[in-house]
Amino acid sequence: MSLLDTRVPAVVLRIDRNPFHHGTLGAARSLGRAGVEVHVVADSVGSPVGASRYVRHMHSPPPPGASPADILAVLRQVAERIGRPAVLVPMDDAGAIAAGRMRDELAPSYLLPAMPGGLAERVADKAELAAVCAATGVPHPTTLTPDSPAEVADAMRQLGLPVVAKWSRPWLLPAGGALRSTTLVRSVRQARDLLLRTDEAGSRLLLQAYLPPGPDRDWFFHGYADHSGTVRAGGPGRKQLSWPRGAGLTAVGCWTPNAEVQALAERLTGELGYRGIFDLDFRRCGTTGRYHLLDFNPRTGAQFRLFADSAGLDVVRALHLDLTGRPLPDGAPANGRTFVVENYAPLAALRAAPGGRELAWYAADDRSPGRAMWALWCRHVSRRLRERLGPPAAAPVTARASRLIPRAASPASPASPSLTDDNEKASS
Repeated sequence: MSLLDTRVPAVVLRIDRNPFHHGTLGAARSLGRAGVEVHVVADSVGSPVGASRYVRHMHSPPPPGASPADILAVLRQVAERIGRPAVLVPMDDAGAIAAGRMRDELAPSYLLPAMPGGLAERVADKAELAAVCAATGVPHPTTLTPDSPAEVADAMRQLGLPVVAKWSRPWLLPAGGALRSTTLVRSVRQARDLLLRTDEAGSRLLLQAYLPPGPDRDWFFHGYADHSGTVRAGGPGRKQLSWPRGAGLTAVGCWTPNAEVQALAERLTGELGYRGIFDLDFRRCGTTGRYHLLDFNPRTGAQFRLFADSAGLDVVRALHLDLTGRPLPDGAPANGRTFVVENYAPLAALRAAPGGRELAWYAADDRSPGRAMWALWCRHVSRRLRERLGPPAAAPVTARASRLIPRAASPASPASPSLTDDNEKASS
């Protein structure tokens, strides 16, 4: 018999259109295996998540850049189709922030944690997070907010090179654009160029002191703060491999005891009055040994299934249990357990795992998403290779051959594309 109230369905929400987001699949599997009816609001075009046996129905998401009103309209449509209250599980910052803003409007169709108003948006905002850390005494890299090119140069002198450039509200970045949420900049000119794109980004540019990565320096903490504020489920994890290397998402992670990281997470969420699922990223300074908070994500982290304890409890199940008034079981942590994202770390997926392992895509009881992912990933990699290589160079035209080519199709014609421009776009 399931510990969860299987009469209450769940709605997994992802607005960001990323077909390789394995966390969405993990949430569907975790709840579906417990007997909960799972609905997913996410882009279904080619998505491996839609192939899961644990997904009852895929619903179309709001459009990219949707307003809170647009998100509310979509969630209301889903609620009407389900016909009874459901637990809402946001999987990205945009969804979590929208849910926090519209908690009253979403009730009673959705069950949500009693989060203080505006808190999700506050901690997700990189500029606000620096102030939150200062107020709570949690170490955070020195962060400056330049308003002019002159202030950019001054900030770079204070921080030293290289510097981490971040947009304070990354969920506002235009979909499919060239702007990245975080960039390692190595010159004043590069930082100034980013500042000039502030209007395009939709939020302020931050310049942050760079803490170099290294062995045993990258850590994360996933948890669930229940209705009383007690942190349940989850735990501290060490990032063993990232994608891209040194500054990306967790490709291989290990559940590793760390009392200092745990204490920082509990102190921060406790002082803020935070409720619900959270995902924190830390980096240990190689000079001082202190753990600096880099990011506070007010939603489920992609690798949350790493922290499934001996009672089968993870943060998503904890959310469902708590919001439906059921007790959370006490399980033992599975220290040494690893989590591997196969398309980013294929060799790690083949190595022995004496502490136990969970794969992001493959599951013996749910094989179709893994097959769909590999087919989609191969097409993705092939396309990226073609873009990098660019179009094949045109063969040189001899004087004799040029007389046989109509002027409208001549390589010298203004209507012909520039190979140099195309190659620069492909390599950018």
